[in-house]
Amino acid sequence: MKDYHRGPVLLRGKNVPSTTTSGRLLQDQAAPDWLHEDPWRVLRIQSEFVEGFGALAELGPAISVFGSARSKPGDADYTAAEQIGTKLVEAGFAVITGGGPGVMEAANKGAAQAGGVSVGLGIELPFEQGVNEYANLGLNFRYFFVRKTMFVKYAQGFIVLPGGFGTFDELFESLTLVQTRTITRFPIVLFGHAYWDGLVGWLRDVVAADGKISESELELITVTDDVDEALSYVVQTVEPHPGSA
Repeated sequence: MKDYHRGPVLLRGKNVPSTTTSGRLLQDQAAPDWLHEDPWRVLRIQSEFVEGFGALAELGPAISVFGSARSKPGDADYTAAEQIGTKLVEAGFAVITGGGPGVMEAANKGAAQAGGVSVGLGIELPFEQGVNEYANLGLNFRYFFVRKTMFVKYAQGFIVLPGGFGTFDELFESLTLVQTRTITRFPIVLFGHAYWDGLVGWLRDVVAADGKISESELELITVTDDVDEALSYVVQTVEPHPGSA
């Protein structure tokens, strides 16, 4: 029986809802009930921020690793993510992922087996629930925007492996935050030339060529096929504190 987590609540069977908390917050409000419900939602949102800040405040230097939940053990992306998780811990970083399966599980596994802090930030979704077994510090969120704040607030950089819409969302949000100088120097590494070169080429040949971004802003992105090169770039950009692992 599949477990369904809604914040701290565990649901199974007929108790599993057909909609998520984030979905209900964003749905069209045809009736005036939202006037009474939304103020209470604010308190729930506030509590998620408080719980996240409290759990991660003493985390130390960390890198967020993103990628597909659909990668399987033995896939090249899964293997690379596991190596990245291990080497980040060896370099003095904690590892933060979305807490799910696939690339997230692999990075958490590498970090945990290397003896480091392996953080999983889960989200309430109908088809993807709970935090994988390799996260030794896990939180489940109801709201995407609270979870995404934690990814950026407590990380000093991103390593992004091949993924889908969720991965693209996290990538472009981080790029926007760096571009607008909302956050300071923040390394963003895309792992896998075969997967990412088409996107980078489009950004250069279409978006930058049309003046929508500047050529210099493409320098915010580093693409590599090499785990050690990815780690080297992160370490050169961010100096972790000794013993943070």
